[in-house]
Amino acid sequence: MAGTLASDTETRTVRAGRPGGPSGPGPVRCSVGDLLLADLPVSVVLFHAQPLDPDALAAGLARALERLPEFAGRLRTDDRGDLWIDPDDSGVPFTVADAPYTLTEALDRMVLPNSGLVDHVRAAEARRAPLPLLTVRLNRLADGTCALGVSWHHAVGDMQTFALLVRTWSACTEGTEPPEPVRAPDRDLHLDAHLPAADCGTPSLRLPDPAEAAELRRAVAAAGLANRTVQIWFSPAETERLRAAHSAEAGRRLSTNDALCAHLLHVLREVDGAGDEEQTLTVPVNLRRVLGLPDTTLGNLLGEIRLPYRPGTPPARYAAELRTAVEEFTEKHLSVRSNLRFLERIGRDRAAACLPVGFDPSRRTLTLSNWCRLGLQDLPLAGQRPLAFSPAATLQLPWTSWLVEGPRGEGHLYTLVLPARTAARLRGAAALLHPHRTPADPGPAVAPRKLL
Repeated sequence: MAGTLASDTETRTVRAGRPGGPSGPGPVRCSVGDLLLADLPVSVVLFHAQPLDPDALAAGLARALERLPEFAGRLRTDDRGDLWIDPDDSGVPFTVADAPYTLTEALDRMVLPNSGLVDHVRAAEARRAPLPLLTVRLNRLADGTCALGVSWHHAVGDMQTFALLVRTWSACTEGTEPPEPVRAPDRDLHLDAHLPAADCGTPSLRLPDPAEAAELRRAVAAAGLANRTVQIWFSPAETERLRAAHSAEAGRRLSTNDALCAHLLHVLREVDGAGDEEQTLTVPVNLRRVLGLPDTTLGNLLGEIRLPYRPGTPPARYAAELRTAVEEFTEKHLSVRSNLRFLERIGRDRAAACLPVGFDPSRRTLTLSNWCRLGLQDLPLAGQRPLAFSPAATLQLPWTSWLVEGPRGEGHLYTLVLPARTAARLRGAAALLHPHRTPADPGPAVAPRKLL
C-alpha cells in the first residue's frame, strides 16, 4: 500500500499484493446483466458514531481484495464487444480526509448529487481507460464521528456482491472467517447452467430509438437541476401497522416490501395528480434466491418485476398483486434467456445502447430497489459497527428509489429521486405518507433534518 499526503487529505492505493494469474483467478467475462449496467456507479455511505482507524481499514481491505480481486482490477472490451474484468491488482484509491460537517450535517448532504462524502467511480470512462472499479473515502467529521463513502462499478456486481465485499472486509478487520465467494470465468455460461429451459418469453431490455436516446441524454444532462432527492423514514411499529392493514384488506399475508411499495406508489400518484393514467412499478429481483444460487455468487444477478398500477386500484389490492408477481416470478417475469436471444438478434456489441424495459422515467415508471436484509449494519469495520447506512446520490435520474433499514437497523429509510415539483409536493404530504404513524412512535436514532 503506497500513499501520498496532501494537507489534511491522504490518498493511498490499496492492493492485495497478488494479481490474478496462474496462482489466482484469471479474467472474468461479464454477463449480459453486467453489460447493461456497465455505465453506472453505485455509491453508499456508512456512518459511524466513533472514529475508525484508517490503517486498520486499509489493511483489512487489502486482505479482502485477495479474496475478491475483481474490485481491485480494471475493465477491458475485446474486439467482439465482450466486457472483461482483469483482476490485475491495479488497486483501490483509499482517501482519508477531514470534513467540516457534524454527523447530522453529513446525513443532510446525502440528498445532494455531490455530497463530497464519496469519490464516485467514473463508470463510463472505466470501460475505455484503466480506471478504478472501487473507491473508498473515510471522512473524519467535525464532531468526532465519521462517514465511510464507498463507490463501485456496477459491472463488478450488484448490491449483494457489495454486501459480500463488506462482509469479507469486516472479517478481515475482526479476525473472523470470511465467506467463500462463488465466481466464474464466464458469468453467462455459469448462469446458463442454473436457468430453467424456458422463461417468460419476453426480453426485459430494449433498444431505444434515436429520439428516445437523445431525450435521455438531455435528461441526464439536466438531472442535477431538474430533480431532487427526498428521504422518508418509517418506524418499525408504523411499518407493521401498514403491513397488517393491507394484509387484512387483501385477505392474505403480505410482506413489508409489498405493503410499502403499494403505499408509496399510491402516495406518489396522489401528489403527482396521476388521475386516470396507468403507472408502472419496477422492482429488481435477486436471482440468486430464485435460482437457488449461493448469496456469495458474484455479479449482477438481477431480474425485474414490472407491475402496472391501474387507476382506481386500492393500495392493498396492488400489494396483493405484487405478492402474486413475486410468487410467479420464474414463470411470468424471468427473462434471462429471452435477453440473450434479443442480443443475438441485434448484436452483443449493441448491449451498451440497450435499456432495461423497466427503466422509463419519461412515463414516470418508478424503480424501487430493496436493499434490506443484507446485514450491513451488523458488520463491524475496525471494531465499530455502523450507526446508519444510506445510498449516495450519483446521477439524479427521476423515479428511481431505494429502500434500506433505518439507523441502527430500525424501521425503513426510503430514498427517492423525483422531478423538483413532485418532490416539493411530497414534502407537504405528511398525512398521506404516514397514516399509520402515532405520536408515541419514537423517531430514528439519527436523522437528517429534512427527513419526512
